[in-house]
Amino acid sequence: MTALAPGEALRGLLQGYSTEVTGRDRKSIEAAPGLLPKGAEVFIAAVPGDSTDRMIAAAAQLRDGGLIPVPHLVARNFARLRDVDRVLGRLKDEAGVDRVLALGGDRDQPAGALHCSQQLIESGLFQKHGVRTLFIACYPEAHPRVSTAVLEEARAAKLRIAAEEGLAVTLISQFCFESGPITGLARRLRAQGVSVPYRVGVAGPAERATLVRYALMCGIGPSMRALTQRRDLARSVLTGETPQALLSEVAAAREENITGVHFFTFGGLARSVAWAEGMRG
Repeated sequence: MTALAPGEALRGLLQGYSTEVTGRDRKSIEAAPGLLPKGAEVFIAAVPGDSTDRMIAAAAQLRDGGLIPVPHLVARNFARLRDVDRVLGRLKDEAGVDRVLALGGDRDQPAGALHCSQQLIESGLFQKHGVRTLFIACYPEAHPRVSTAVLEEARAAKLRIAAEEGLAVTLISQFCFESGPITGLARRLRAQGVSVPYRVGVAGPAERATLVRYALMCGIGPSMRALTQRRDLARSVLTGETPQALLSEVAAAREENITGVHFFTFGGLARSVAWAEGMRG
């Protein structure tokens, strides 16, 4: 098989990339239809203190702009399944949502009896409201609060239930700053018999201080040393640190189950899109 040139491999990896905004980031939501290709997926993060109404309004605006909204549904934010039922109904009716990212959530005290994303998946509510595509989180580095063994057992159960329910699943990883954990996870998934697509989460272009702040908030592990010790991080005067070196290494590894890239934009959607389109074009 002929090896792809580095630039070509990176362009291939960036085809169909997805991005992330928050419901309160009005600037990014309003700009998204003019920045992103039609039909691009835009995830709507559920941040502490944000409201369901704001998330639904953001999803509707993105849909009206020709984009595909993918809201985060966080189990620990709901007191009971009937609340999830109500929100999914509104997302379908008001925003045409047909795909979600199901998460357990990090809050110490759940709002009610729900505490993990598996409860959402096995409830039957996704199918009831026309959700056919499901995204599930995965972690290239150790989770700061949950052991790898527990995460892998839970992931296997969620994938089994989703397959039984006819849901198409894509794994999306937490961001990190080195390629080794990313490609290592791809190999572990294959060894475990996991065949669903794996989309690599990366931090979009940002100043180094911004990346450090969000990495600490998200519990990013040993790869944080890349921000302070490595000098080969790609850098642009206009955009700050970029994921070019990281993604070039991932693309060169050609792990067959890595099928795309998801950008955590940290309020900088325009920067991430400009960089990705520049790399693709």
